[in-house]
Amino acid sequence: MNLIVFDIDETLTMSDYHHKVAYLKTMEEIGVTEINQDWKNYKHHTDSYILKVNYENNLPKKFDFQILSHFEHRMAEIMLTLEPVKEIRGAIKFVDYLKKEKNYALTFATGSLLKPAILKLEQATIWHDIKLISSSNNFFEREEIVKDAIERAKQYYNVVDFENVISIGDGIWDLKTAINLNIKFIGVGKKNYNDFKKENIKIHTEVWDHFDFENAENILLNNTSA
Repeated sequence: MNLIVFDIDETLTMSDYHHKVAYLKTMEEIGVTEINQDWKNYKHHTDSYILKVNYENNLPKKFDFQILSHFEHRMAEIMLTLEPVKEIRGAIKFVDYLKKEKNYALTFATGSLLKPAILKLEQATIWHDIKLISSSNNFFEREEIVKDAIERAKQYYNVVDFENVISIGDGIWDLKTAINLNIKFIGVGKKNYNDFKKENIKIHTEVWDHFDFENAENILLNNTSA
């Protein structure tokens, strides 16, 4: 059985704006007002790590993961005041196709906190199960989040190991994580396309409605040329 590990923001859902508004506002509400928004320069591109760095730079105390319970709840509250999150074009059908026609195991690995991540998938009406979502609530590093997502999938689908694992994401950090874990990768979206291109990724798509997944399989799993 093969597994696909999905990122969520700007991979399946058009949610960067919603996430940024809620994340920054919640930080400001807890007294974190001087925020470094140069996201690419953080060691780990996850909500928990970025919050930790800014929290400790602004406040005279150490970050604790227990902070995240209130923080993620407040983020979700703020997101509910915005327009509902929509899918990346074709994402709903693509996920259903993988699940029903290709018989792929699916799991979700996101740098987001859990409650906002669930809300995004719910609003975009994309299939998911909370048991299959690994978030930054317990990890700073994306590699740890992806490894946890894979373990969740093994338990959920009752398999010892997957024959192939394909990670799908929109960020250069998603690609670097896949490289570090020695798994296949599909890039999504326009925003980081130039970064992807520099790394010579084999498969990239802007949206999902006309994506040729069988061709991607041949290239990634059977080592045929693009």
